[in-house]
Amino acid sequence: MQRTYRPWLGLALAAGASLLPLAASGQTAGLFSSRPLDASRFAVLGKPVGRSDWTLLVLEQVQPAPRCWEQRADGLIDPALNRFDFSGICSRYIDSNGYSLRIGQRDLASTYRLRLQQRGTTLELLAMTPSDPATLLVGLGRVDQRDRDGFVMIQLQPGWQLQRRVFGEQTLSHVYFAHATPLSQLLAANGATPTRSIAQLLPSSPSNPLSPSRPAAMAQGPVALQVIPFRN
Repeated sequence: MQRTYRPWLGLALAAGASLLPLAASGQTAGLFSSRPLDASRFAVLGKPVGRSDWTLLVLEQVQPAPRCWEQRADGLIDPALNRFDFSGICSRYIDSNGYSLRIGQRDLASTYRLRLQQRGTTLELLAMTPSDPATLLVGLGRVDQRDRDGFVMIQLQPGWQLQRRVFGEQTLSHVYFAHATPLSQLLAANGATPTRSIAQLLPSSPSNPLSPSRPAAMAQGPVALQVIPFRN
């Protein structure tokens, strides 16, 4: 039986999907690359939700004017794009469909999530995974007051930058919070020791050898993958 996969892949990319079936099987390490972005055109913001929660929002200034956000006198950020038709002028990235984590040239969209957490007057942007209690500090903001219409600017920590996801020669809209340091080194630098579960999150490659805990025989021969037939 003939199996064809390219139509499915093309439809997923056209829809701006994150290719979750491939991500779950650890194939995103070589599927996507990335390119740096001009940080001055972006604002990483904490949006207040309810009485104590926060959600992450990334704004992009696509055209020079009008401004998509403005800083208020009290230091909070006014999302000015809410007052005009921002089509073609501003871009919004509001959840994991629009942004994700990329560490050491590896796409971790399927395993790590970005979360905002307030500690006193500090708002922390953290990267975390259910498979391990260790977290990574990605950015910080200051909360001097809470205003439902005032957002908090998040400054990325040293080494972190925004990048654009790239598939082959095609630049996608998806934004990465990226760090060039390999995950194990980054966790160690943040005072956490990567556990076996963290190592298993990364697909094997020459730059990421198999864990010594895995039998040597597993490193030889073809790897069996689940095949899903394509039907018109």
